[in-house]
Formats: sequence, structure tokens, C-alpha cells
Amino acid sequence: MKKRVLVLAAASALAATAAVAEYPDKPVSFIVPWPPGDLEDILTRLIADEFQEMYGVPAAVVNKPGGGGGPFPGAVDVATADPDGYTIGSFVTDVPISAAEVGIPQLDPNPFEPIGIFMTYPFVIAVGADAPYSTWEELAAYGKENDVAVGHFGSFLPPTQITFAAAIESGFDFSSEAAFDALDCNTLDSGDVDVINTTLQQIFPCKDSVKILASIGSERIGITPDVPTVQELVPDLTLSLWNGLFVHKDVPAEAREKIEAAAKSALEKEAAQKLIEQTGVLIYWQNAEESAAQIEADTAVIERVAEILGN
Repeated sequence: MKKRVLVLAAASALAATAAVAEYPDKPVSFIVPWPPGDLEDILTRLIADEFQEMYGVPAAVVNKPGGGGGPFPGAVDVATADPDGYTIGSFVTDVPISAAEVGIPQLDPNPFEPIGIFMTYPFVIAVGADAPYSTWEELAAYGKENDVAVGHFGSFLPPTQITFAAAIESGFDFSSEAAFDALDCNTLDSGDVDVINTTLQQIFPCKDSVKILASIGSERIGITPDVPTVQELVPDLTLSLWNGLFVHKDVPAEAREKIEAAAKSALEKEAAQKLIEQTGVLIYWQNAEESAAQIEADTAVIERVAEILGN
């Protein structure tokens, strides 16, 4: 009888091991908490396609924009899904850093851990060709004596916060600010704002007829190599807007490894590399440990920005 119990126990252990080894054996969803069409959506679709090709199961991107809730409603869907690796979040900086502070119970404490960070948005600070300033330093000097209005995608986003803080650290402040769904050359031409904080691809069609004063990130954008970063102008503002893959902290290691393998393979493909040339996006892979360190460093910068802004 004892021998039979041992055999059954061994069989159960083998069955459990086999079940884990079978991941993935059903459809996988990559949750993008923004509308389709932007860089994080395009790259996540490339990763989902590669996942499907590598493992032979359906893998789809599900766009779940939250409107005024930003990326957080989509993040809640990932947080409340079964922690089995079949629901993966494709999140911007705000989710792992700020989600626990927005008053959503499912996101406090932070339930996520990174698989890896894979891109940095090519954010820039741009002005119209007829603006009476051509560099950040000239804008700062002008802003000390004149009203300057800035447009952005949302005051809570890191690039916007960095832009506000850089102005204060440079000795001026914007007289007004407003959020827009699109920030392109038409925004500047309309005269609604004087300065826009936007992604390079939004002004790429007319980039030769605008002036780009700075980019936001730790390194210069490849297709605008002469444009300094905000970090070069204000050294302690070392923050950018990145996107990464995240899962619930209880997702098994085997699932994380397979997700990472698909992502790394997708980012090496020609389609991803062409995006670099076309948009200036920075594409790379930071593993889970490197991503955790990035999040820790960015959290410190956000705290510094909050001090500058008096928040």
C-alpha cells in the first residue's frame, strides 16, 4: 500500500511538471491600455505575432484605453487575470511607478513584475519655425519676460512632468498648458500653444519646418542627432517614457522565460529595425533585473521632479 502511494505521488508530480512545461497551450492576450496605432501598439503586435509563430498558439493584442483613466483600467485587467502567463501587460512608465498611488485597490500595492523594457518613445520639445527662439536656452530667456503656452498629451506623463520641471530649473515657467489628443504641426500652426511636447513621429512629416529644441531621454534620437537631450540641459532630469512587458508577480518563471524569448526575437526582426529608421524610436531589451533597476532609478527622478513642481 505504501509503495502504491509513493507511485501515485510520483505520478502526480510528473503530471504537474508536464502541465507547466506545456505553456502555452491556449490563446495569449497582450493588453495595450491605449488606442491602436502608436509605437507601443505596433511593437507589441510584432511581439504577439512572434509569440504565435514560436509556440503555435493564438496571441492577440487587446487595446483597452482608459480615456481619462489613462493606462490604469487596462492595467487592472492584467492585475485581476489569472496569474498564469496568459494575460500580459504592455505598459508605459506610469503603471509600475505610479499605479499604486492613484487610488485603485487592484493596483495597490503594485502587483506587477517586469519581463523586460523594450522601447523608449522619441519625445521632443518643438516649436514653430517662426518662434523667436531656436534653442532651449533661448526659450528660457524669452520665457522669463513673455508668456509661453505649452501643449502636451497629459500632465501626468513623465515627458510632460520633465518639461515642466526643466522650465523651472531653467528659470522660467510656462504661462499656460493644455492637453491634446494629437500634437503635430497643425497644433503649432493654429497658434493654440507656442511649444509642444510630443513624439517625433507626430511632427516627422513637417520636421524640416519646425524647430526641435530638445529630446527627452537618456540619449539623443538617431534621426535628430544634433538635438540635445533635456538631461544634457538639466543633468538631474534623467527620465524618459518607456514601454515594457509586465505580468502579475505570481506568474511562473517558465512562462516569463518564453514571453521574453518571443519579445527578444521580435525586436531583432527587420520590421522592428525599420521603425527605428522611420520614427526615431529607441528599441532594445532590458531584462527583468535591468528593468527593475530602471524603475527604481526613475522613481527617484519622479520624486525629484515632484519636489521641483511642489507636488
